[in-house]
Amino acid sequence: MSLLRVAGRPMLASMFVAGGLDSLSSPKDVTPIAEPVVQPITERVEILPDRTEQAVRLNGAVQVAAGVLLGIGRMPRIAALAIAATLVPTTLAAHRFWEEDDPDQRTQQRIHFLKNLSMLGGLLITADDTGASPSLSWRSRHAAKDLRRDAHLVSRSVRATARPAATAGEVRAKLSR
Repeated sequence: MSLLRVAGRPMLASMFVAGGLDSLSSPKDVTPIAEPVVQPITERVEILPDRTEQAVRLNGAVQVAAGVLLGIGRMPRIAALAIAATLVPTTLAAHRFWEEDDPDQRTQQRIHFLKNLSMLGGLLITADDTGASPSLSWRSRHAAKDLRRDAHLVSRSVRATARPAATAGEVRAKLSR
């Protein structure tokens, strides 16, 4: 594994572990901000909790768990996708710069929005990174190709040996009479 991956993954994960711990320990601080985004999502996705506070805690738990996994390099692609899934509603809830009237607040919220957008890009790149190993898709395509080649070789081998074996059987049958 490259040094960039070893150093970069924990750096990328650190923000999510810290933010997730905050959401887990004090969800009431985030609940009013999250309400406008959480409610429409929970109405459409039945598996999510109905109460915003519980959804905030769930979001935090996913960020902590996936952040730790990403940081230590275990299942980094799945972890990055899980964090990316939590980052979208978090960003839409917390950094609604388009609703700010104060120009300074609007600027700050836009900066945070773009920061989260940048982290989302990093997470998507991480989710696509195979770590210099072939992806499952590549491995399955090549395994199928190898199986087809092996089947073709077996087929040719059977055909090549079938005719001489049949001839030998006929000869043996004639000699045994």
